[in-house]
Amino acid sequence: MARVLKGRAIKMGDDINTDFIIPYQYKARTNDPRELAKHVFEGLDPELPKRIRPGDIVVAGRNFGYGSSREQAPLAIKAAGIQAIIAESFARIFYRNAVNLGLPPVIAPREWIDRVEDGDIVSVDLEEGVVRDETKGFEARVKPMPRFLREILDAGGLAQYYRRFGRLPWE
Repeated sequence: MARVLKGRAIKMGDDINTDFIIPYQYKARTNDPRELAKHVFEGLDPELPKRIRPGDIVVAGRNFGYGSSREQAPLAIKAAGIQAIIAESFARIFYRNAVNLGLPPVIAPREWIDRVEDGDIVSVDLEEGVVRDETKGFEARVKPMPRFLREILDAGGLAQYYRRFGRLPWE
């Protein structure tokens, strides 16, 4: 995975739950990532799946991903081609599921998130801990992602890391 990710912002608000991300009728029917991707964020806006392009970055408020502990929500996001999620805060289990599936979750300050608009080009430096709105030219410092989490992301997820190295990153 690249150290710096750059893409078009898909702006969302606070309290985006897993049913908004992938409605129950789809996650109960299949685990096929391609099928789930067709319906990602449909619970929030039925037209949103049609607007998402590979390389987009979700920018959201607080409490992103609360609700179901199943992995279908971050799986659907990643399968849709979204390369990262920047939010003020994440539900703990969603955060770990995202990392375990190779989808970077980045915690950023509210002041930065509030200034980003839908469609802005944003970037995140996972190693240095910087989020930037490239369109408007402002940035904020964020906590750099710990090395072992970056290693999981670099491998494409926890299962891929284990297949490659035959151990877990904290062993």
